[in-house]
Amino acid sequence: MLAALLDLILPPRCAGCGRAPLPACPLCPACTARLRGDPSPRPPENPPLGMPEVWAAAEYAGAVRRLLVAHKERGRVALAPLLGGCLAETLTAATGGVWPALELVPVPSAPAATRRRGHDPVRRMAAAAVRELRARGRPVTLAPVLRPRRRVADQAGLSAPERAENLAGGFVVPEGRPRASGRVLAVLVDDVVTTGATLAAAAEALRAAGAQAPLAVTVAATRKRVTTTRHARDDRNLVSDRE
Repeated sequence: MLAALLDLILPPRCAGCGRAPLPACPLCPACTARLRGDPSPRPPENPPLGMPEVWAAAEYAGAVRRLLVAHKERGRVALAPLLGGCLAETLTAATGGVWPALELVPVPSAPAATRRRGHDPVRRMAAAAVRELRARGRPVTLAPVLRPRRRVADQAGLSAPERAENLAGGFVVPEGRPRASGRVLAVLVDDVVTTGATLAAAAEALRAAGAQAPLAVTVAATRKRVTTTRHARDDRNLVSDRE
């Protein structure tokens, strides 16, 4: 959390480009615009069986990548409201602004990763999205019901089929959690979609618990046709915490 402490002492810099942002804002206007991007369907190539429809706001590159890494790995928790706002806009675009009651279900990090970081970044972003949507009068609640079922191998460098096999059955909704009714839809929330293996495994766990899980929203999506080397480099920051 050193970065958060430094923000209290030193003049803050934009987490996306390093330039000085507007007062009391962790992002400059240009990086804010990049973060909001163009919410649209961004499925991976050859999505795994059972993966829900996925919408993302931007490509996982440049300033957007730096923002997510800063929030997740460097303690820049002040970015959470902006990232949550990005998720809220993406969900609004995905649904056309009209939906029944929704539960936003964050994909959990491994307990060891949460302890190391001092927070669960996806849950924090999802909570910020819920606050913004509820302020607009939307019937949305936060439902952090997923738990890792078991330890999985580091995802970095694995192919898409290997990721799917590695994460199959990797999440569970613990016993005792009320079954979702047909009137409530579960929307999965994550920071980045790469191959879709994580979202497919999370959706499988929700369906097993009786919830409908037709949609996922993320801040960013990796560019299609990336190489294994590029996957590995990016995943060391944003995917391997599922282990």
